[in-house]
Amino acid sequence: MLRYALLFFVVALVAALFGFGGIAAAAADIARVLFYIFLVLFIVSLLVGILRRG
Repeated sequence: MLRYALLFFVVALVAALFGFGGIAAAAADIARVLFYIFLVLFIVSLLVGILRRG
């Protein structure tokens, strides 16, 4: 999932470079949402891993 977030971030950068503001904003928003989902899933799996060991 982090790979897709990075991919959309790169798409946003390239679109912004070529002047496609709407596409760049949409791709940046998708990248941000994917990154937050990744972050939440990472923290949940980290906590589950810690609780299983204990």
